Amino acid sequence: MNNLLAQIRSCTVCKKFLPNKPRPILQASIHSKIIIIGQAPGQKVQNSGIPWDDASGNELRRWLGVSKEQFYDDKLFALAPMGFCYPGKGTSGDLPPRPECAPLWHKSLLKKMKKAKLIILIGQYSQNYYLGETVKETLTDTVKNYKTYLPDYLPLVHPSPRNRIWQKKNDWFEKDVVPELQQLTVAALRQYRNTTCMSYKGK
Repeated sequence: MNNLLAQIRSCTVCKKFLPNKPRPILQASIHSKIIIIGQAPGQKVQNSGIPWDDASGNELRRWLGVSKEQFYDDKLFALAPMGFCYPGKGTSGDLPPRPECAPLWHKSLLKKMKKAKLIILIGQYSQNYYLGETVKETLTDTVKNYKTYLPDYLPLVHPSPRNRIWQKKNDWFEKDVVPELQQLTVAALRQYRNTTCMSYKGK
């Protein structure tokens, strides 16, 4: 795994398309229990080098019911976006994740994480890639039918502050999906030897 992570972090395949010097950002271990596949880092995360080091990460950790310490423990969580580097700014927000990353690295990465109990797919790019023809017509419908994809995958909307309006319109997400996500998180992490010392919001 260390060799693979080193290869990914030194990757420059997309160099000519990126606004910054390539700096692939991810977290993973052969011991990871939950794999979170998001979109691509924003500029703030690209600068810090820490995945989900922003307001979206704060909201995601609230949904999961875990602390920062737990979230950044690679024995618990693997954080592997569809695109490992910030793709740049578009006309209405950040550009889509670079399409080269997932086909080039994800299969090898996931193959190393045999202890993973759950893969969380955040946003349409990861859902389209991993769920294929089973993805619903809209992201809302895919997330609403999350039980269809369990126990292997759990699709989520992106936890960006921009999606707060979506959350208000779809209050079922907070009432139904978040509690189940926390239960699945507890179950997936239970095998970790220190889990009994952790306090989760979910039960």
